[in-house]
Amino acid sequence: MLFPKKVKHRKWQTQRKSDKRLNRPETRGTTIAFGSFGLKALSSARVTSNQIESARKVITRATAKTGKLWIRIFPDRPVTAKPAEVGMGSGKGDPNHYVFEVRPGRVLFEIDGVPENVARAHLRQAGMKLPVRTSIIAR
Repeated sequence: MLFPKKVKHRKWQTQRKSDKRLNRPETRGTTIAFGSFGLKALSSARVTSNQIESARKVITRATAKTGKLWIRIFPDRPVTAKPAEVGMGSGKGDPNHYVFEVRPGRVLFEIDGVPENVARAHLRQAGMKLPVRTSIIAR
């Protein structure tokens, strides 16, 4: 799983969950930069490191020894959680896992060195593992 080696702030403040802000199109990372085919997000969500890892495993099967895979997102936002059956109060919980906040238009994965039909099939399967609606784009 992906997580930062070292962080400046262990706990982040919770951002507002307004749909207007979350559904605003992404301005960075919207085009294919490395590979020939990519998986692009069409909706917004918080993608956990476990979800990124399961999508990576699906795409890695396609690349085998000939292809190359690029993961264009990194989960650096900590999500805190309190243990089960603990009362209210006594501060914020400890960091539980890390997420990346995806907005529409962000390229999540790129793949190169494999035939188009194989790349599309595996990117589609990887999109099923993620909590966002996705589309497959080509260079």
